[in-house]
Amino acid sequence: MPLSMAAVGEKAWIKEITGKDETRLHLKNLGFVPGAPVTVVSQLGGNIILSLMDTRIALNRSMASRILVSII
Repeated sequence: MPLSMAAVGEKAWIKEITGKDETRLHLKNLGFVPGAPVTVVSQLGGNIILSLMDTRIALNRSMASRILVSII
């Protein structure tokens, strides 16, 4: 399931990152790697605020849809 479809407060494990190589590398540099836990903190307009490794990161819905997760 894409991360953009997760509800606020849901915790998920990252399974896969899709998209072009430069997009995958950018997300990897931000800490989005397979096996990492991520929690949806809030959704504001087209942006999603996530908690990942004790940091908060905001992604637009398009970028979040490239991150495939499984809900815990």
